[in-house]
Amino acid sequence: MTTQLPHSIRDLRQSWPRPPAPRPIVVIGAGSIVRDAHLPVYQRLGFPVAGIFDVNAKASAERADAFSIPRVFESIDEAVSMRDVIFDVAIPPENIASVLERLPSGTAVLIQKPMGRDLADARRIVAICRDRKLCAAVNFQLRFAPNMLAIKDAFDRGVFGDILDVEVRINLHTPWNYWAFLKGVPRLEVLMHSIHYLDLIRSLIGEPRGVYCKGVRHPAMQDYSDTRTSIVLDYGDTIRGSLTMNHAHTFGGRYAMSQLKIEGTRGAAIAKMGVNLNYPEGEPDTLEIATEDSNGWSAVALRGSWFLEAFEGPMSNLQRFVAGEDSRLVSGVEDSIRTMAVVEACYESSARGATPIPSDC
Repeated sequence: MTTQLPHSIRDLRQSWPRPPAPRPIVVIGAGSIVRDAHLPVYQRLGFPVAGIFDVNAKASAERADAFSIPRVFESIDEAVSMRDVIFDVAIPPENIASVLERLPSGTAVLIQKPMGRDLADARRIVAICRDRKLCAAVNFQLRFAPNMLAIKDAFDRGVFGDILDVEVRINLHTPWNYWAFLKGVPRLEVLMHSIHYLDLIRSLIGEPRGVYCKGVRHPAMQDYSDTRTSIVLDYGDTIRGSLTMNHAHTFGGRYAMSQLKIEGTRGAAIAKMGVNLNYPEGEPDTLEIATEDSNGWSAVALRGSWFLEAFEGPMSNLQRFVAGEDSRLVSGVEDSIRTMAVVEACYESSARGATPIPSDC
């Protein structure tokens, strides 16, 4: 592995610019993702949090105490009465639409992924946002992880040339019980996890023509639906898109894997998503890139990981877009519904089953 980075991959972008004058944030939802990611990041960046609400009043009080939040709202009506704020709606997908319907018209909101339980929910969310003129983004934060921003920058510089191969491999144990609301849901792995990679791949190489997918249960996880998935993305005759996801690997870390690989005509990249390994503590993310002007693989020093640094980006982009400092809302609802459409296609493909093998031979 080389120690001197080739010129083509020096100073790759790894962070999103911070808003110089962030608006106060009202957080709706006080679950584990708010506790472990949203609030620590906002505190570190100096983003003011005006208040928090959750149907679990104890959780709201605990978050307010831990992060010095000045106000705990007693009701959703009290929370949505705030003006000149950014709403951060981090609640289970089945509740998103009903909360959006209560937000002030014309306000800005960051919505926790996924964008509803299915494509029908996503369409309803888009319709609500249009009707109420909400400036709405979805928290697809993997796009903003330092190693993924670096890959996108390298991609935009032409480092990889024409993309030929995109592969995600997950082989590890995921503690689904960490999220109580996932128990018994009809859709799990693709909707709650692989959706990140599908969204990322879309952001890099555009819309797939279609998908082939099969999701299966695990006998040791009877309370959970699809926990292992194989997905093939159809990008035509020259690009292979593959996602192989096994969240039930319980045989130690030796062969555990959480990796994205990209290969092109001129270069390649391999990124590790460390948070998946021993969640939520995780391991550091990594990024290695091979280029035409390198003598092998080069390790890119990273400023952080998906968990937590990736959570800086969606709120920063939304704040800057509202202030006129960013020209584009990276993960707005009008784009995010396309990710939900890919997820829907995955479940439809899995339900249809495989092509039968001819028996008359």
